Amino acid sequence: MASSDEKHESVISSGESGGVVEPPPYTVFNRFERVLYAWVASVAAFASPVSTGIYYPALTVLATALDTSLQNINLSITTYMIFQAIAPTFVGGVSDRYGRRPAYFMCFVIYIAANTGLALQTSYVALLLLRMLQSAGSSGTIALSNGVVSDVSTRSQRGKYIGIAALGSNLGPTLGPLIGGLLVHFQGWRAIFWFLDIYSLVMILTIALFIPETCRNIVGNGGVPPQRWNVPLISLLRSRGNKNTPVATSTLSHKKRPSIIESLHIARSKEAFCLIFFSGLQAGGYFILLAGLPTQLETTFHYNSIQVGLCYIPMGAGILIARQIVGRLIDFNFQRHAKKLGIQLVKNRQTSTEGFPVERARLEVAFPLVYLGCITVVPYGWVMHLQKPPLPLALFLLFCNSLSMNASKFSSSTATPRAPPPPPQPQTSSAVS
Repeated sequence: MASSDEKHESVISSGESGGVVEPPPYTVFNRFERVLYAWVASVAAFASPVSTGIYYPALTVLATALDTSLQNINLSITTYMIFQAIAPTFVGGVSDRYGRRPAYFMCFVIYIAANTGLALQTSYVALLLLRMLQSAGSSGTIALSNGVVSDVSTRSQRGKYIGIAALGSNLGPTLGPLIGGLLVHFQGWRAIFWFLDIYSLVMILTIALFIPETCRNIVGNGGVPPQRWNVPLISLLRSRGNKNTPVATSTLSHKKRPSIIESLHIARSKEAFCLIFFSGLQAGGYFILLAGLPTQLETTFHYNSIQVGLCYIPMGAGILIARQIVGRLIDFNFQRHAKKLGIQLVKNRQTSTEGFPVERARLEVAFPLVYLGCITVVPYGWVMHLQKPPLPLALFLLFCNSLSMNASKFSSSTATPRAPPPPPQPQTSSAVS
């Protein structure tokens, strides 16, 4: 059964005079504002993948500086990934309950503290613990970006906005190793964490000054003012200058706020669990390729940190192409199914999902890409096992694998099933996937 919100947004209701009136728009934000918020969410989502990618060129240098083995340094990647899986489930609940802005501030404050500690630490144990904290702060930003997109775009339009919001998380694996290689080569490994600190401060200031709250539990379609403490500073200054425009403190109190552990309830359904397990296998295999590449390049080809970073460009290019293509494919398939069922898609109106095969429309795009990704992994292993592996062929296979696996993960994550009523919030659902 469709939720009450969906009915309110997709069904024509009767006015007090008995006449038929149009329902309110899904969002009051205009196209420029929606694109702007998607871009800011994209830059914020850069935090999670860049924290991983920027670290790879420094693995050997860190092992030497901290007087430990490369295997121990690789363990810090494993612990980072564990928290990368756990943290978004809690960030998602906090975001749907208290708003996107407070969740962003929480993430970046933790992230700044962790990066400062990493830049100053001198022991392996401190590195291990602070990498966990760094992951806890950065990992929720990707799910937050998906939540922002869900707030301001309807299902039929969501693919193109997610394509924008995902750009930051796509650029991370490409720019991260490049930035890390340059910083390690010219400034030393500590510089990579100071760089992340500066980036975090810029993001906090941008969100605090300019970006409004978009969470639909707080502001509805954007027409309900949030709490005063949750208003951008620019808006506060404007309201003080205009006494006729007070800043209200009301929220949508009539709606049941989601629990901060809502994502754990979603994961209990077998459909969601299958998608989580599927995404986990994809992510695990992909990160194995990412983490193993620096050591192979340094031992086999004797590359320095800059050259190692450059070899990640094909993988990053695959991610960029994947996200731009798959968003359009998902929108096209959604519209194809709607036309087949005789459902009319109205601009800026949410379409009811009752009787609509949402999961099928998404997974039809995902499965062919999964097969392609699996096919490219095996020959890559054979090529790199050779005594003198042809590097161009290996990088081409990495490009194909990156394109297919990331495209399939993106298309399958948008098919995260909805739990039984009350329906989960978009941020929480995204955190589950």
